[in-house]
Amino acid sequence: RPPGFIITLPGPPPCMGQSASSRLTESPPALVGGISAATDYTADLPDDCLALVFQSLGPGDRKRCSLVCRRWLAVEGRSRLRLELDARAALLDVVPAIFARFDAISRLTLRCSSRTDSIGDDGLALVAARCPNLSSLKLRACGALTDAGMAAVARYCSGLRKLSVSYCAFGAKGVDAVLRGCPLLEDLSIKRLCGLQDPSATADLVAGAASLRSICLKDLYNAQCFAPLIAGCPNLKTLKLTRCFGDWDPLLKNMAARVPGIVEIHLERLQVTDSGLAALSVCVDLEVLRLVKTPECTDAGLAAVADRCALLRKVHIDGWRANRIGDEGLQALARRCAGLQELVLIGVNPTSRTLELMASNCRSLERLALCGSDTFGDAEVACIASKCAALKKLCIKRCPISDQGMEALAAGCPKLVKVKVKRCSGVTSECADRLAASRNGKLAVNVEPEEGSVAVQQAEGTVVFGEFGIAEDTGGGERPRLASVDRAGAAGPLSSKSRRTARKKRAGFFASRRNLVASALRRWSNGSSYSRHSHR
Repeated sequence: RPPGFIITLPGPPPCMGQSASSRLTESPPALVGGISAATDYTADLPDDCLALVFQSLGPGDRKRCSLVCRRWLAVEGRSRLRLELDARAALLDVVPAIFARFDAISRLTLRCSSRTDSIGDDGLALVAARCPNLSSLKLRACGALTDAGMAAVARYCSGLRKLSVSYCAFGAKGVDAVLRGCPLLEDLSIKRLCGLQDPSATADLVAGAASLRSICLKDLYNAQCFAPLIAGCPNLKTLKLTRCFGDWDPLLKNMAARVPGIVEIHLERLQVTDSGLAALSVCVDLEVLRLVKTPECTDAGLAAVADRCALLRKVHIDGWRANRIGDEGLQALARRCAGLQELVLIGVNPTSRTLELMASNCRSLERLALCGSDTFGDAEVACIASKCAALKKLCIKRCPISDQGMEALAAGCPKLVKVKVKRCSGVTSECADRLAASRNGKLAVNVEPEEGSVAVQQAEGTVVFGEFGIAEDTGGGERPRLASVDRAGAAGPLSSKSRRTARKKRAGFFASRRNLVASALRRWSNGSSYSRHSHR
């Protein structure tokens, strides 16, 4: 705060029926507690400086400051750049009043519930007309919006740079209107858009946008209609595809040939084979690669990417315990990508030879996570402790390690600041205390026992590694079904013995029935099961 700046507190509560505006004064009231405040120290402070102070406060403090006096109310409204509104149908009646006060909004979120009627096209057009400086728009569960409402956004908000929609009912024509009317659009995120069922409505979509830098498509049945757009964005840097139906190998091949400068690719629960993965090897600038539950990708595809994409910094692999990615692919990664900084392996079983090669060659490795690996034991922990000198964060979950392996970390990894161990029955809390004490409090060690409370087990559908930004299944009851678009919650609590038995059964099933996964994914691409999925 500037010198002499004092935030005064409002006086006693008003009488019943007194409006907020009538209670405001032109200047801040006197301080509570008998301290005289005859001089308003903010009177000589320019509005721009006062706005900077408000922008450094949290939402609650900003609201309280706006109730101090009329000047602060006006300055707080003019300086607010971000706003989130309940987008029910009744919002239409108060839009003029809201945006008369907040007239500088650049980031807007309209959020509704599927159980209530949302704002319609007229309301969205009125909002867009009142926000000419809008740069970011997020629409959540606005089921009453149609393509006409999105056309109004494109007409009034030509400077839009980010559009994120989920659980909305408009179709591809609405997205196309924004792409054509907003030449500065850089970030496009589309999740669970319900209006893409008609193939004829997607025939004339714009086939490229020079400004787009990031595209995210999630839980879309007809996401293939955006394939020309993806391949026609020459400046695209980030592509995220999650649970979208169809064969994506042709798109990856076409995109790799036309968009070689892509930097980050996320592929999750897609029908992608080694052919599509190998096509990405021409993207020599690739730095981030995430392969999550893509059972048709094997060591050959990963090795092809590693051989030519030497700039890889972050690699996340969820092998889904299918044993399709293992030593061969990981060793190619270790040999070619010496600058690797972050590695997450879930449901993958690397051997000690692979980990030793990774630790020896990848001297910049700072973050390492292993989950559900049957081959990662005490010897592998000791190898990491002795050779990963740059390691800062280590996360281990459901691996056969014990206190002996954890104690090896006390003498190794000098830069280690955080260790997280979860559901590893051989590691005790006493060992964690000794490990933390060996670093004089500079190392945070978090050990969660394998047997959790019933409430925790029921609440955990997925666990997110906050340090690594990826979610993985807890394995509570049964494996998530491939045929379901919406993942079910975790099953009831199981004992540690029953969980281990279930995991062994799943591993044995996939070892002998891998082709079932591929055939299921091919049936998705043919649309044979769409009628069942749409009800979900």
